[in-house]
Amino acid sequence: MPEPKKDLFSDLALSFTAHPVTKQLSRKKNREAVKQSVKSLILTDFYERPFKPRIGCSIRKSLFEPFTPITQQTIENAVREVIKNYEPRADVVDVIAEATPDQNFLALSVIFYIKNDPNPIDLDLILERVR
Repeated sequence: MPEPKKDLFSDLALSFTAHPVTKQLSRKKNREAVKQSVKSLILTDFYERPFKPRIGCSIRKSLFEPFTPITQQTIENAVREVIKNYEPRADVVDVIAEATPDQNFLALSVIFYIKNDPNPIDLDLILERVR
């Protein structure tokens, strides 16, 4: 009987560091690969990726808006939409955006499941206003 594959998902590590022994590019596997992909999608603005201008979340522009319930809902919806459209390996459970206007940053928490994995993943990001 053939042995099942242990690696369901695999992506290159965005650090582009070489493995110390094999000298090949490092890889992210399974949960870490999907987590890296979701983070990358959230932090990408529209028109940043060559030849794929529609991929992006563009939440950086919301960082400079007054943080109202409408702004919060806009950010949360944008995160849900980009993951739904461009990351088929992830199913979003919840997105929570909390602002701390005195400290000029937004705390974003994304909870999602990976296909074929019963344990949820909690991705926490801090988005700062940069002037």
